[in-house]
Amino acid sequence: MLEIKKSEYRENVEAFAIAVVTILFILIFIAQSFLVKGSSMDPTLQDGERLIVNKFTYKFRSPRTGEIIVFKYPGDPSKKFIKRVIGEPGDSVSIQDSKVYVNGRALDEPYILEKMDSDYEYVTVPEGTIFVLGDNRNGSRDSRYSDVGFVPLENVVGRANFIFWPLNKIQILFNPHYQKGFTSFSDYSDYSFE
Repeated sequence: MLEIKKSEYRENVEAFAIAVVTILFILIFIAQSFLVKGSSMDPTLQDGERLIVNKFTYKFRSPRTGEIIVFKYPGDPSKKFIKRVIGEPGDSVSIQDSKVYVNGRALDEPYILEKMDSDYEYVTVPEGTIFVLGDNRNGSRDSRYSDVGFVPLENVVGRANFIFWPLNKIQILFNPHYQKGFTSFSDYSDYSFE
């Protein structure tokens, strides 16, 4: 009888240890929880929502235009920001007459809160960096500001994939993937959640 209790105890300890190691592996290498603070991504993401951020995808490829990412704020890497990728390395980006232009073509952006109230001069995204904007363009601190600027790829934590809190807001975040030369959802229909 005593032998059985020791065996059960050992199995429980081993099962618990395996669970802890598995959770740590997932949190370190695969996914992480993220709390949205502020209104810079309205209407797509709201203050207080909790997300699952996929940390695995960008170990194999760079962020693509249209994806929502979490990154370490260049001015203070202990802080994390969440924004949408607008320009990849080598892309030219400008804002004119409330429209974002990437490589000379206007993006179709049904996800933004409102029209932008200012222009942004033409820039080319340097290698090893990305250009990001919040969906609430008039209330977002993003690549248009020098303290954020072009975000180094090594600052990217991962891609926002899923809202899991509050329960009534649970949803998968679809990211429009703009193929070079295409600028609207109807032009290119790859809505993957890799």
